Amino acid sequence: MKIKPEQLATQLTKGLAPLYIISGDEPLLVQEAADLVRQHAREAGCHERVVMTVEKGFNWHTLAQESSGMSLFAEKRLLELWLPTGKPGDAGGKALRSYAEAPATDDLLLIVAGKIDTKSQQTKWYKTVEAAGVAVPIWPLAVAQLPGWINQRMSAAGMRPTRDAARVLAERVEGNLLACAQEIDKLFLIHGAAEISAEMVVDAVANSARFDIFGLVDTALAGNGERLARMLGGVRSEGVEPILVLWALAREIRTLANMSFEVSRGISPDQVMRNQRVWDKRKPLIKQGLRRAPRQWWYLLYRAGQIDRMIKGQATGNVWDELLQLGLMMAGIRITKAS
Repeated sequence: MKIKPEQLATQLTKGLAPLYIISGDEPLLVQEAADLVRQHAREAGCHERVVMTVEKGFNWHTLAQESSGMSLFAEKRLLELWLPTGKPGDAGGKALRSYAEAPATDDLLLIVAGKIDTKSQQTKWYKTVEAAGVAVPIWPLAVAQLPGWINQRMSAAGMRPTRDAARVLAERVEGNLLACAQEIDKLFLIHGAAEISAEMVVDAVANSARFDIFGLVDTALAGNGERLARMLGGVRSEGVEPILVLWALAREIRTLANMSFEVSRGISPDQVMRNQRVWDKRKPLIKQGLRRAPRQWWYLLYRAGQIDRMIKGQATGNVWDELLQLGLMMAGIRITKAS
């Protein structure tokens, strides 16, 4: 059975399944879901915990040996299998299928895994595990979901955040849920179960945003200039080299320049994106870019070349200011120079 993370607590109150698989690349959400299973396992009498970590050289026979072994200290045990890569390989897939087909009667198996993508969720081993127990795939929160998640978490702690407070906190910790949870705890320690304003957040919260250069590119294509400027400041403060930012922006600009040229020749945007093997998730962003004039992308490629020369010391200028202008122009925002 596959459920959403928010459904896990309700499922656990109805009785423990013989096995659970919790997967995702959002550490805080994965950890909290696993902790919830561990808590219910203890309440159900699983007082002994056996942890197995799948790493290079791991012997998958260990799982079968542990599941057939007798506990010296408790009638029930929690067998915990850590699968950081989310990929058990052929031997691991067979071992997990074998276990799921005949789970131990006195033990509970908890698999805590890294990201298992949609394609991998269609494999035999995953399908067998899902059918025998409960699968909880966890995906990163979208930017638009973060204020709601913050509001729910703060409310659960007894705080009453204003809409602006949730928005400001989301901006300060975007991309880092662990830091967000820590800042919410800090706000509770400072103010307790009180109304939390945006000013309280600004005073108490450190800027823990964790941005990546690929997210920066997508934000530029989405036309969100305000967020683009904030993200660029984030990667700069984290010590990301400007050449890496330029590389990501220039790569996207070059691709869109070529794709725009194809569209100008009469090829449909959908066909062009199929030819370029654009992911479905990114197609709306690319379509926004393709609506802009082809000559714009070639001009931006020229600007990227100028910035490259600045980085190499062959031209003068403020590299970060130029990168911001390049990103804003990618976003379709017109840059006007003061006279």
